[in-house]
Amino acid sequence: MSPWVLGAVLVLCGVTAVVLVVHLVRDRAAEDGMFVLLGLTELVLLGQLVAGCIALGSTERDVEGTLFVSYLVGTALALPIGAFWSLAERSRAGTAVVLLAVLTVAALEVRLDAIWAGAV
Repeated sequence: MSPWVLGAVLVLCGVTAVVLVVHLVRDRAAEDGMFVLLGLTELVLLGQLVAGCIALGSTERDVEGTLFVSYLVGTALALPIGAFWSLAERSRAGTAVVLLAVLTVAALEVRLDAIWAGAV
């Protein structure tokens, strides 16, 4: 696992979370610009999924493979689920759902890094 990818995902999640909090304070629904940020983050997460599976196959570390891959897949699925839910609920609640999805991705990333380091 690359610390650069972890940092990139956390920074993207942080920027997206700030945009979403501003939308929540202004009582506005999610807009296209926010979905662009989500799409960019999702591209990084899909790259991490592929790279993580390749790294898992070639590592000598004591990593629980099933747990690691399930976190990779779960992290990659969290944003699309939140985005589709937000599109179905075009209100402040939909924006809050996307914020929750972004915060979930950030938390899963930290846990993913801990699993890669060997903490189960």
